[in-house]
Amino acid sequence: MKTTDSGHRKGRLPPPEDTDATEDRRTFLKIGVAAMLAPVLLKSSEGGAATFPVFPPSPPTTPWLVTLPNEITPLQAVATLSPSPTIAANTAGGEAGRAPLQRYAELTGVLGAPLLYELKAKERLDWVFHPAYPPQRIWGYEGNTPGAVSPGPVIFARYGKPIIVRFRNQLPQNHVGFGTPEISTHLHNAHTGSESDGFPGDYYSANKAGPTLTAPGAFKDHFYPNIYAGYDQLQNHIGDPREALGTLFYHDHTLDFTAANMERGLFGDYLLFDNVDSGNELDPSPSALRLPSHPYDYPLAFADRRFDANGIMVYDQVNPEGTLGDKVLVNGFIEPVLRVAARRYRLRFLNAGPSRFYAFYLQSAGGQNQRFTFIANDGNLLPAPLLNQTNFQLGMAERADIVVDFSKYPIGTVLYLVNKMRQEDTREGKDIKDPGTRVLKIIVDRFPPAQDLSQVPAVLRTLPPITAAEIAAAPVRRWVFERSSGMWSINGRLFNVNIPRASIAQGGFEIWELVNPEDGWTHPIHIHFEEGQIIAKFVNGVSVPVPPQQRGRKDVYVLDAFTTLRVFLRFRDFKGKYVMHCHNLIHEDHSMMVRWDIV
Repeated sequence: MKTTDSGHRKGRLPPPEDTDATEDRRTFLKIGVAAMLAPVLLKSSEGGAATFPVFPPSPPTTPWLVTLPNEITPLQAVATLSPSPTIAANTAGGEAGRAPLQRYAELTGVLGAPLLYELKAKERLDWVFHPAYPPQRIWGYEGNTPGAVSPGPVIFARYGKPIIVRFRNQLPQNHVGFGTPEISTHLHNAHTGSESDGFPGDYYSANKAGPTLTAPGAFKDHFYPNIYAGYDQLQNHIGDPREALGTLFYHDHTLDFTAANMERGLFGDYLLFDNVDSGNELDPSPSALRLPSHPYDYPLAFADRRFDANGIMVYDQVNPEGTLGDKVLVNGFIEPVLRVAARRYRLRFLNAGPSRFYAFYLQSAGGQNQRFTFIANDGNLLPAPLLNQTNFQLGMAERADIVVDFSKYPIGTVLYLVNKMRQEDTREGKDIKDPGTRVLKIIVDRFPPAQDLSQVPAVLRTLPPITAAEIAAAPVRRWVFERSSGMWSINGRLFNVNIPRASIAQGGFEIWELVNPEDGWTHPIHIHFEEGQIIAKFVNGVSVPVPPQQRGRKDVYVLDAFTTLRVFLRFRDFKGKYVMHCHNLIHEDHSMMVRWDIV
């Protein structure tokens, strides 16, 4: 059977794992097959024990055979890009047919010319997740040095200094197996124009264009002005510093294939600094927090994966239950070791998904919980640090920054990062259970070359105020996340990339009610563009306190069973098309997503 969908994709369903078949899935067939499977899955779920795809366990691995680098190497800017970036899409020069870069002339006129970066999405055939598994193909990003890596190169950026990132698509267009060789890169959760947001329908390759682009292309330029939200409101040429982000990440967001393409490896970190969170622990400015800084500012990305009997990564992109990984990658490797100096570190955690929840504990070799300071959730510094913490939880795409003082441990001390979240399917974490699974070994193996002058002050970053009058005046939108006809849906409807289901005036503010009316699954809901604040939480209709680690600004909101969250949001500075979706990427790819526009 052959048809053509709005993305011009043709072919048949691929197999659930990476085989040599020459097939390329289309949305039409994916929806059709999922609809046929879903009634059986839904019926069995409602009747008691759920029926899920059965995958054998991944082959065993001996832990702690791979060592992570002692420090990360940030991506370096390039002097020029060829062809030079243009405000309107340079389709004649090979760029995909995007909308013009919003406010480019205005913002660069105030802030200066942008720094230029280039990342190439490429295939790599010799990635070794663990010595027990064979070299195999991944997709990743190539930066200044040859060879794609996953996670991709870390970008260091600063507020008030705009950048352009050129994302080149050099994936093999004859690809077979799970994933699709188009890309649309989302910088989660950048405050930027919609043409640079990585909208799911803006996917492209040299010979394919998504339904919300005008032409295919080999590359696409993204303009990240690195301004705070509230630029227009405050008219101070930079925005509201209380809206600052810190830990962001870029990842593929291709319509219907986000989970599969990220499973292949298309994601990386983007760290954003300003005069408060300056990235310099020796900063003499009185406004600087002097938190631990590079090379003692270290991002850690966690991703669940499953491997077949031959040690080859597998993924079922067709079934709406997806594939739960039973091996946890840490910065691309299974059970690695991180060697640290005896001093303070800022560790930035990212749950890159696609479907595992985590409850992280730092423990001694004997299993005793260790204490640390929790400073940021979803990349947003809290108003004040949370001291003497022993654990935190992460849904998909949630981030957490903690500070660990390794100076209190003797040289040679061994610690473990342990995940105690028990999870048996892709729908939700079941419970927290001892002893958990060790996913990272940390060895304190040296003294620092200089005195540690970093600190964690008592005040981090104040929250932008929300007045009682604003709450009373805010329109309320209710979004219900549920299972509908075997598919994941919002308000009972499947995602339509071309139709906005909310249109919001630029500069407006609203309260969004996020509702999970059912048991059996948890939804980490991501709202693009601006951070929000949870102003109320209800479980089974009863008001409950918002946990302290969730009381800052957020862009992912974890909806447990029978839970309603009320989130206050603003919509400022840019216009265009954006999305809200479940960041359990399996749910997103199976239609738990909605388009909304700023007009």
